[in-house]
Amino acid sequence: MNLTRVPPEEAWLRHYLDSILFQDLIPVRAKVLDLGTGPGFPSWPLACARPDLKVTALDSSGKMLGFLRTQPLSNLEVVQGRAEEFGHREKFEIVTGRAVAPLAAQLEVSAAPCAVGGFVIPMRTPNEPFDTVRLEPLGLVLRDVVTRPLAGTDVVRAFPRYEKLAKTDRKYPRRWAEIKEKGLGL
Repeated sequence: MNLTRVPPEEAWLRHYLDSILFQDLIPVRAKVLDLGTGPGFPSWPLACARPDLKVTALDSSGKMLGFLRTQPLSNLEVVQGRAEEFGHREKFEIVTGRAVAPLAAQLEVSAAPCAVGGFVIPMRTPNEPFDTVRLEPLGLVLRDVVTRPLAGTDVVRAFPRYEKLAKTDRKYPRRWAEIKEKGLGL
């Protein structure tokens, strides 16, 4: 279906294993939101490896989600929509996303659906700065950055953990054009 450029023989490592590198950072029985899931990464591997989780996979692409819906799991909900228009606030203990957007934009669309006391854990590369976003209006604070190597490769994945300490200001997330035009970067 041309859903990924990764060769089939590398998919188990570069998609599936990569998607569960941080599963130990997710509390038992947590509600997880995966923004920009595409064909289901990391949502499907997380839901498969952790049946205790309730995972919601959100993406705007009907083609990607059409494929994901052919691979149902009882603890995986598939939702078509845009992250900035999702509408759920303070509902999920963990909000994540893989290759979603620049960090400031990803944090802006991730903060509102994250519950107070929960964490936004974007999947990033270790060479980018994680403290260059105005976090106060989002109710977030950077707690730490966990790095993990992807076995059998020289790829290292970074998982900055932003704790949600307060409700996100109601004006966030803004429309995508506004996010792109004037991000929350420092």
